[in-house]
Amino acid sequence: MAGIVPSAGGRFRRRRYAPMADINVTPMVDVMLVLLVIFMITAPLLQVGVPVDLPKTSAQQVGGKDEPLVVSVNAKDEVFLGETKYDVDELAAKLKAVHEEKPDQRVFIRGDKSINYGRMMQVMGIVIDSGFRQLGLLGEQAEPSASKAAAPAHPAKRR
Repeated sequence: MAGIVPSAGGRFRRRRYAPMADINVTPMVDVMLVLLVIFMITAPLLQVGVPVDLPKTSAQQVGGKDEPLVVSVNAKDEVFLGETKYDVDELAAKLKAVHEEKPDQRVFIRGDKSINYGRMMQVMGIVIDSGFRQLGLLGEQAEPSASKAAAPAHPAKRR
């Protein structure tokens, strides 16, 4: 937008307003640094905090839309829902309360590879008795070379 401005000498001088074409990078860098700090703080908190030595598997990872509940059994035979330790009776009551709120909630069970198979079946029974039907077992992904070595290169032909 141009305007006519009288100067001190009585002459009119045309002043032109040009838009500023420079990008101010400082606010953008400040926002990025704040986001970086937020992600650095929250990323470790997203992991399930109960240390469990999971068995290896060659199965593909299952995806889903919502965040599942995680029931963990560690090497000391302690049962956790998320990061909170529960007795078996308390776990059943808590899972029933969660099921009333979210009946379609997925539940994953993590078990240390050194625990008794019967204990895992007991925990799975508690989860199923609480009403959950979407149940999965978690394990670590096996090395690709280990799964290829176990499988024969060419399947035998039957006649």
